[in-house]
Amino acid sequence: MKIIIALFLTISLYAEIKQDMFNLYQNKKYEEVCSIGFDNFKRFKKDEEYVSLYAFACLNSDYIDRLSIPIAILKFSKESRANSAYLSVILMQKKLLYHALIDDYDLSSLNLPTTDYVLSKVFDLYSKLGAHEKRAFYLFDDENDEKLTYKLYLATDDKLSKIVIEEFYDTIAIKRHVYW
Repeated sequence: MKIIIALFLTISLYAEIKQDMFNLYQNKKYEEVCSIGFDNFKRFKKDEEYVSLYAFACLNSDYIDRLSIPIAILKFSKESRANSAYLSVILMQKKLLYHALIDDYDLSSLNLPTTDYVLSKVFDLYSKLGAHEKRAFYLFDDENDEKLTYKLYLATDDKLSKIVIEEFYDTIAIKRHVYW
């Protein structure tokens, strides 16, 4: 009897956590979902829906470095593999853009897949610059929306430089993304 009660409580708790994450995600509380997902990851890592929800919440809250484990885990269904590939592209673009900005690596010779995520858009626009003199910042116009502009630069401190992408709509700042 105690085993049945324990099993029921575990299943109920699991369902409640996943439903809470889903509700928060729908309400665009991505950072909360990413935190809950991170805190409970070990217990639910075999549930690819849970892992995908966690990964996309982390992506939408700019915690891109948390994507590497979900990328490796998502492989048992067609949808999971597609999610893994999508997330892999973004993680790779972040690493390559960082390499280019810090080490003057030329990205123009690369022909890579892309996504609709803001980092991918900026990566593509930066890649099109080709060989160029290093700048303090870069301004790019969105290719699909003439009112949307991106400002790319490095924020440096004593230990680590970070990629910063600021989104502007008609000169009004709408979002700031920071990646390290």
